Amino acid sequence: MLDVCLLGCGGMMPLPYRWLTSLMVRYNGSSLLIDCGEGTQIAVKEKGWSFKPIDVICFTHYHGDHISGLPGLLLTMGNAERTEPLTLIGPKGLERVVNALRVIAPELPFELKFVEIQGAEAVFPMNGYRISAYRVNHNVLCYGYTIEIDRAGKFDVERAKANEIPMKYWNRLQKGETLEEDGKVYTPEMVLGAPRKGLKVAYCTDTRPVKSIVEHAAGADLFICEGMYGEPGKEQKAMEHKHMTFTEAARLAKQAEVRELWLTHYSPSLAHPEEYMHTVTKIFPNAYPGKDCKSAELVFED
Repeated sequence: MLDVCLLGCGGMMPLPYRWLTSLMVRYNGSSLLIDCGEGTQIAVKEKGWSFKPIDVICFTHYHGDHISGLPGLLLTMGNAERTEPLTLIGPKGLERVVNALRVIAPELPFELKFVEIQGAEAVFPMNGYRISAYRVNHNVLCYGYTIEIDRAGKFDVERAKANEIPMKYWNRLQKGETLEEDGKVYTPEMVLGAPRKGLKVAYCTDTRPVKSIVEHAAGADLFICEGMYGEPGKEQKAMEHKHMTFTEAARLAKQAEVRELWLTHYSPSLAHPEEYMHTVTKIFPNAYPGKDCKSAELVFED
């Protein structure tokens, strides 16, 4: 099971009724955060989740509404006596930007591991899932992310017997180990059926619609996408500032054939995004307006 929480859904500035866009994902005792704008800590507390299991923080880019909450979060994690390393992933300049912010959080009881994304795409396997970063089109270097959990095929007793694999190895092979005995090599593929459908969450914000979003969001169980502007007549403004409209996000969801779309990163002027959802659902029916602490539990198919 993959727990997903859109902690906040605002862009540019926090509002009394809307925190800045941030996503938290939990899987198998590990937590991942994408972006950390002002107010992220409060949103986590409102959700009732914990900071302690956060192992990875990914940044789409370094505008203030996506990273200004980091120093406070690091201090809170340090005050909670965290000692485990924390991995930070982001565009070029990550270590420089974070160290500048750490002027107000200079001493931490845990190590920060910096992973700067090189090139247009990168993949980072960790903690039982796979993070993929892909470049999008904003007015600064910016990336979208997908989180994927692969699922192996079912254990096939007949296949194991046909390959004459000793029963004592079945459990270890099922868990993905490769074993050798008396010159014979036994691999998981010798006891497992075809891979089953896993889980996939795609997230992008602060960008114009680009092909890379469709490619990386393809088939996602949940696609969380920027919808900066919902009102009619905002198309030119979206192009000028390199953001997206509701209908542009809906077209991406349709092209990527995702299961569900949540909109996020609303303009401060967009007080009631639900009023414009009819323009989205005409294009992609299974679409919903994001809101603070909107959550989902994604489960594997039987």
